[in-house]
Amino acid sequence: KEQYYSEQHSSLINKAYETLLNPLSRGLYLLELHGVKPAQETDCDGDSVFLTEIMEINEKLAEPKNEDILEEIETLIKVKQEELTKEVTAAFERDDLQEAKKLLAKMKYFANLEDKLKNKKIPS
Repeated sequence: KEQYYSEQHSSLINKAYETLLNPLSRGLYLLELHGVKPAQETDCDGDSVFLTEIMEINEKLAEPKNEDILEEIETLIKVKQEELTKEVTAAFERDDLQEAKKLLAKMKYFANLEDKLKNKKIPS
């Protein structure tokens, strides 16, 4: 019984660590703690410049595999994620939960692009 109890606690600790390690999941968790509904990608619908940028990156990812373009996209995604992480942190520090929610929705788009990029880089 004690071993089961220890395993359950260990599992919870690992899950908490993983949640806090990733800026997106950490931000979503903080929103949840404040009683704000999770950020949805539809929270970005009004930002046409942002959505155009996402569409352009998606189009590049849909093209035949080109290592130079993939490296360029990888760098762009990393920079954007770092910028958004800083902006989300600032929004939480100002207690501007709605702004944090919008920024986290944008982070979700970049997380999805990152997944697509990883899948594209895997040799088939």
